[in-house]
Amino acid sequence: MPRSYDSYIAIEPSLRGRTLMTSAFTLIELLVVCLLIAIMAALIVPEMRGSFEDALLRANGRKLIDVLSLTYSRAVSANQLHRLRLDTFTGKYLIEKQTGDGEDDSDFEPATEVNGFAGQLDPRVSLRMEKIRDTDSDSDAEPTNSPSAADAISFYPDGTAQACEISLRDRMGFQLILQVDPRTARVHLVDSASQP
Repeated sequence: MPRSYDSYIAIEPSLRGRTLMTSAFTLIELLVVCLLIAIMAALIVPEMRGSFEDALLRANGRKLIDVLSLTYSRAVSANQLHRLRLDTFTGKYLIEKQTGDGEDDSDFEPATEVNGFAGQLDPRVSLRMEKIRDTDSDSDAEPTNSPSAADAISFYPDGTAQACEISLRDRMGFQLILQVDPRTARVHLVDSASQP
């Protein structure tokens, strides 16, 4: 037999009170959960910081490899000497093309027709660049009319490049070392080590 509307009204207050009391958390339960979350966060956050620094270092390494490869491919495809100028203090880079005889810096201008010809690495990553002299006497990898800029890596139309080693280091002491092969102008990851 169906219930009447009056019987629902009479039952409703007793059900409402009972369901609210059985579904509530106590203050002690909430404090225990908050304490467990705080302990887990204290254990996980230091580990995540190292992972973030490592990811930042690797992302900047990949970005620099992409820019070096872009400079190389542009030099070969345009059959024109190009160079990548790196500012080791600010992390800014600029791809330049040769417009004159290449004797001084005024013979180069920014390669504005190349997408991504200028940019900046993350300032939290320090940058060091060192030119490497090729000791092979029979090697003609580096021409004698090398550009004068000490902060630039030259890529030649014949597919060769200036030998160079670039070190990227994060704030925790981890580093990536990239090396430009003078014969193939390819960039190789030489070492990934920590030096605290």
